[in-house]
Amino acid sequence: MNLNEKKYSQYALCREMLETADVVRNFDLSRISPFAEKVKGASRLFLTGEGSSRIFPAKRAIYENLRSGNNLSLHTDGSTQALEYNLNEVPVFGMSNSGRTKELVRLFKKLKSEDHNGGIYGITAFDKTPVTEITDRSFVLDCGSEDAVAATKSVAEQALFYHALLAEMNGEKLTGLKEAGDAVEKALTLEIDPAIIAKIASAGMIYFAGRNNGVAEELTLKTNEITRKKSDYLEGTYAAHGIEEVMNKEDILIVVDPFEDEEEKFRQCLADGVGMNIIAISSRQTSFDTVIIPDGGAFRNYVELAAGWSLLVETGIALGVDLDKPVRARKVGNEVAG
Repeated sequence: MNLNEKKYSQYALCREMLETADVVRNFDLSRISPFAEKVKGASRLFLTGEGSSRIFPAKRAIYENLRSGNNLSLHTDGSTQALEYNLNEVPVFGMSNSGRTKELVRLFKKLKSEDHNGGIYGITAFDKTPVTEITDRSFVLDCGSEDAVAATKSVAEQALFYHALLAEMNGEKLTGLKEAGDAVEKALTLEIDPAIIAKIASAGMIYFAGRNNGVAEELTLKTNEITRKKSDYLEGTYAAHGIEEVMNKEDILIVVDPFEDEEEKFRQCLADGVGMNIIAISSRQTSFDTVIIPDGGAFRNYVELAAGWSLLVETGIALGVDLDKPVRARKVGNEVAG
């Protein structure tokens, strides 16, 4: 993406994606301390929200927490399913950009009515909303409002909230935000081989595969909003465990940071067996056509997500899609009345 070119600059979506680099560079770590102090000593956290306000922020946090060996237990599910859970003494964090997401407000009201003793915390893009008015404490994002239907820069800041919170609960502070922002910007402005975009644009179905850290799953959701094509998320090595039976050669698989040991199996099942194209997003050259991105270190998931956004924007433009105006998708999926 390059905002000097009208084909990108005319869309709020592209402008907001490119603002993500500064959102990362300028993230204010000092605003996290009051939340970390509140939940200090907790053994469990529950992270909820709907759609993009949960998938990447919460799953990335859980994945990285497991990688770290931290004893803290993190859980996530949508707010409606969480109505069935016993969250006694568990701090509950809920994300909603609008602050008006019906499912989250309903869960928080239930917890309030039960005198929930674990703490209720909201993360929104706006103050004085149904979410901020019901929580014990709220964090209003610094990234500003988004005009495009597809949430982008807010997703990155939401993830940074959990990222910084967990670091501080572990007695650490996030470092390297400037370098992370630089890596995100580089991923967003990559020159992508037009042949790769042509393969994606001509695909009947776009599958994403990758770790259950929210990156590939979030890109699956964004595919519908940005390219208007059907998509599906295949967690881990799911792609080699039966779904090939219904795939066809017109489909495509985009693998985020493929497991090196499984590349040959994917090739056998999907490229050789089905005849479909496979594209990888990775900091290394894989055995597939690869969009090579900066490593990103502790922020690699943000860089992978940014590179995936870039792929989708190029695909949407190639297809002549109005990137800002989906036909049916709404900015607030299910808004609380009143």
